[in-house]
Amino acid sequence: MAGTAGPLAGDLARAAPVLASANAPCDAPDALERIARGLALEPGDLVALFVSPVAEVAKIAAEAMRVFPGITVIGCTTAGEITGAGYASREIMALGFRQSLFACDTILVRNLHEVDNHDLSYRVLRARSDLERRAPGWTTEFAFTLIDGLSLAEDMLMGALAMTMGPVPIFGGSAGDDAAFTRAFILHEGEALTDAAVLTLVRTPCRVKIFTLDHLSPTDAQMVVTGADPARRLVTEINAEPAGREYARILRKDPEQLDSMTFAAHPLLVRIGDTHHVRSIQRVDEEGNLVFHSAIAEGVVLTLAQAEPIVAHLERELGRLSEGGAPASILGFDCMLRRIEAEQTQEVGALSRVLARHGVVGFNTYGEQFHATHVNQTLTGAAIYPPDTELP
Repeated sequence: MAGTAGPLAGDLARAAPVLASANAPCDAPDALERIARGLALEPGDLVALFVSPVAEVAKIAAEAMRVFPGITVIGCTTAGEITGAGYASREIMALGFRQSLFACDTILVRNLHEVDNHDLSYRVLRARSDLERRAPGWTTEFAFTLIDGLSLAEDMLMGALAMTMGPVPIFGGSAGDDAAFTRAFILHEGEALTDAAVLTLVRTPCRVKIFTLDHLSPTDAQMVVTGADPARRLVTEINAEPAGREYARILRKDPEQLDSMTFAAHPLLVRIGDTHHVRSIQRVDEEGNLVFHSAIAEGVVLTLAQAEPIVAHLERELGRLSEGGAPASILGFDCMLRRIEAEQTQEVGALSRVLARHGVVGFNTYGEQFHATHVNQTLTGAAIYPPDTELP
């Protein structure tokens, strides 16, 4: 679907998209030019590029400054793209935030493990104040993050941001590297960076609903983390047994056959307050330890999850966002494990069609952020409605 822009024909009565969108194959010599023609942005706008990691990422980041003069350029690498036609691969997916509807400011955070929280708070408060002066009549505020998904720093950064964002809703996605888990990049104003994040603050007259959804619920099967290295998101023991072997025993599987499809089909949950959050496994290391996608610690009780049919669940939950009027655009950060599960069950085409019908655009992530929490195996994002639409 190279060079597409605008809405996909479907059976939902959506308003014209408020986010401009376009995509092109990442290896096309004129990919960015095609995208620029599709977006038709102007100086002062903002473009977010979600780039397949098979691309020459540094070259694309630098070239974007020429192709989008006077336009703020952010982005990241992905574990898959979500275009107007649904799931895609080896693409550059681009979203345009036009200043006629969105006042935006970006904050680049380098060296995530050396963040000065006081300085970050000052930068956020100053940016929010600037946006209020620029768009005093626009009362809706939200923010989204793009974070290096291999930095292991999402929880730390979201905790720091939560202290200074106040009531402003915030969500985000972790940059990916397909399924290689080698290097993930953040794009900001011509640079391609690792160990970095970019926070985008937005003020708009549109109504916006920040959401997160998953199709998982707890079972009665529980296990206790009895050995862990939280800094590396590593679990060495479960129930006082080697972690990989014990997880496989509970699933009645061969420990040698644990892979990404197993982890997508059999995620684990941790209870925080009254809510269960997914703690997905990334891989088994050479010693048989389990490497997780998000924070994990000794003493945590993990519950095996069971899944509702993913296509029916997604159709129902996205439909709820249309109660009282459909969103004009949905920016979605969708965990790669959801896509892997759909591929395993041969439902990726059906899931893709649901995303397209509801106007979801974005990318597949290594993890998602929702308010102060780093989560996995969710679809998290922002449903953006025309200014005169009531929220569901």
